[in-house]
Amino acid sequence: MGSPAAEPSTRVLSPAQAAEAIERVLLAGLDPEAGPARSAVPVPAGELLLMPAATTEYTGVKIAGVAPGNAALGLPRITGSYLLLDGPTLQPVALLDGAALTSLRTPAVTAVALRRLAVPDAAHLVLFGAGPQAYGHLDALLAVRPLTRVTVVARSAAPAEALAAYARGLGLAASVGTASAVAEADLVVCCTTARTPLFDGALVPDHAAVAAVGSHEPQAREVDAVLVGRAALYVEARTAALREAGDLLMAGVTGADALWNLAELVRGEAPVPSDRPRFFKSVGMAWQDLAVAAEIHRQG
Repeated sequence: MGSPAAEPSTRVLSPAQAAEAIERVLLAGLDPEAGPARSAVPVPAGELLLMPAATTEYTGVKIAGVAPGNAALGLPRITGSYLLLDGPTLQPVALLDGAALTSLRTPAVTAVALRRLAVPDAAHLVLFGAGPQAYGHLDALLAVRPLTRVTVVARSAAPAEALAAYARGLGLAASVGTASAVAEADLVVCCTTARTPLFDGALVPDHAAVAAVGSHEPQAREVDAVLVGRAALYVEARTAALREAGDLLMAGVTGADALWNLAELVRGEAPVPSDRPRFFKSVGMAWQDLAVAAEIHRQG
């Protein structure tokens, strides 16, 4: 077997281009419900995730490590690599940084959803978290919504202020706030390692759109049952959400009929009510990595 090409940078793609790659595969007919399940293997340092996906053009697999103890060592919590293969021959064609790919594709998926779920003039983003995903989501949402204001809510003051300063450098009015800021939000995005709800779902305005991306575990959640009970619900795929989305499962959602998937939203088949919050729950799926990795390879 030949060696894959030199690793291309995920910086080849802008946040907007990554979102377009996600939209393109969905509009071309990809069915997220048919994607293979992620394999999660416990290891001494945390968890090893294996995420394969395939199309006729490309096949790929992400091998990601989730090491909770890395934060205390000053190391990234998520590690790994992505191997991209030629679809017809399964010959390796590229090797990408798996953590960087995740930091690009997860915000791209959120941007695709919130582009459709946010009100047209959504300007105030309340952003929970101050890690790589928070930075990625800010960049991605700026590409699709006319943001003017950001409130950062995070456990540690210094990282929160650093993210607010980054946002100010992008021309936004940005400050560090508390969870009660959701009462004035147009958009709320949760990208944390929290296992219990971050805010009171009763405070979220009816016009607001909320996204949670921090967990793929059925026993962890970032939003409460109050928000889930009030909101119209959207997911990447019903099958994956009912297997992994603790935000929904812990709120008592057990049936697929309560959920709309991302492909339906992109194709304009899912209703988007204006009289209650819209909640998008992402667990991360292998087809998303493949869509973005393939586009990086094409652009590179």
